[in-house]
Amino acid sequence: MSKSKNKISYKQVLIGLAILIGVVLGLTIGIYNFFKHNNIPITEDYYLYIHKGTTYTDVLDSLQVHGCIVDSAFFNWLANRKSYPQNVKPGRYKIVPNMSINTLLNNLRAGNQEPMKVVIGKFRSKEKMAQLISHKLEFDSVDFMKALNNDTLLDSFGLIKENALTLFIPNTYEVYWNITPEDFLWRMYKEKERFWDKKDRCEKAEKMNMTEIEVMILASIVDEETNKNDEKPMVASVYLNRLRKGYLLQADPTVRFAIQNFDIKRVLNKHLKHDSPYNTYIYKGLPPGPICIPSIASIDAVLENKQTDYMFFCAKEDFSGYHNFAITHAEHVRNARKFQKALNERKIFE
Repeated sequence: MSKSKNKISYKQVLIGLAILIGVVLGLTIGIYNFFKHNNIPITEDYYLYIHKGTTYTDVLDSLQVHGCIVDSAFFNWLANRKSYPQNVKPGRYKIVPNMSINTLLNNLRAGNQEPMKVVIGKFRSKEKMAQLISHKLEFDSVDFMKALNNDTLLDSFGLIKENALTLFIPNTYEVYWNITPEDFLWRMYKEKERFWDKKDRCEKAEKMNMTEIEVMILASIVDEETNKNDEKPMVASVYLNRLRKGYLLQADPTVRFAIQNFDIKRVLNKHLKHDSPYNTYIYKGLPPGPICIPSIASIDAVLENKQTDYMFFCAKEDFSGYHNFAITHAEHVRNARKFQKALNERKIFE
C-alpha cells in the first residue's frame, strides 16, 4: 500500500516539473519577445509633434511612418494596458535610439514634453517677431499678433500697442512647443519682471526719473546707433543730456525706423522731413515705442551712462564704428563734415 502511494507521488512530481518547465519557458519567451519589441529601432533622435485634437490612431501612424515601432500589436497591447489611447496629450516629445516603448508611453501619457528653445533677439517689429517665433512653436503668427495687440492683455502688463516690444528681454528661453500666445506673453512678462529686479535696475531708473519703458525706448535708439558696447554709455549720455535740456534727440535710427528703411547709409534732408511720431528730428522727447528690442548691454548702458557734457556725436570718418563726440554745435559740424567727406570719397550717397 505504501509503495503505490510513492509511485503516485513520483508521477505528480514529474507532472509538476513539466508544468513548471512549461511556465518558465513561456515566461522566457514572453520576456524575450517583450524586450525584442520594446526597444525603439531608430538611429538618431526623433521629435514627435502631437497637435491639439490628434487621435491615438494618428500618433500610432506617425510612429510607424518614422520607424519608431516594430510591432504595432505589441505597442497597442501596452498602450491599452496604460490607458494611453484615452489620454493623448498634445506636445513635442523626444524619442531617442533604444528608448523602450514602455518609457515612451509613460512620457506620452504623462505629457512629459521636451521644451523648445526660443531666442528673443533684436526684432524691429512685432510682425517680424511673430513670424520667426511662430516657426518654432505650434501657434501661428496671426494668433500671436492678436495676443500682442490685445489691449486688455497688454493693460495687464502695463503696456500699450506702441510700446509692446518693451515686454521682451533678449535671451534664450525654454518653453513648451504647444504653449498658447497668451501664456507665452505672460512668461515673457515674468522674465521681464525678474530682469528688472536684478542689479537694482529699477532703482537706477527711478534716480534718472525714467520709467522702465522709457529706459527701454532710449536703449533701443542706443542699440541702433552703435554695436560697440564700450561706447554705449557715452552715446546714452548724449541723449540723456538732450532730453534734460529739451533738445530734439535728432537720432538718425529713429528716422530709418520712421521710413522703414534700415539699409540707407546716409540720412538725407528728404528723410528728415518724413512726418512720423518716431522722427526725432521733428518731435521732441522719446518716440512712442522702441525702434527695436534693445540688447541687455544697451539697457544697462542707459542705466549706467557716463556723466558727460556732450550734446552731439557723429560717426568717425575712419568707419571704425566709433563716434566723435562734441559739446558745441560748431565742433559737431566740423566732425560731421569730416564724415560726409569720407562718405563722398567712398561714393556713398544714400
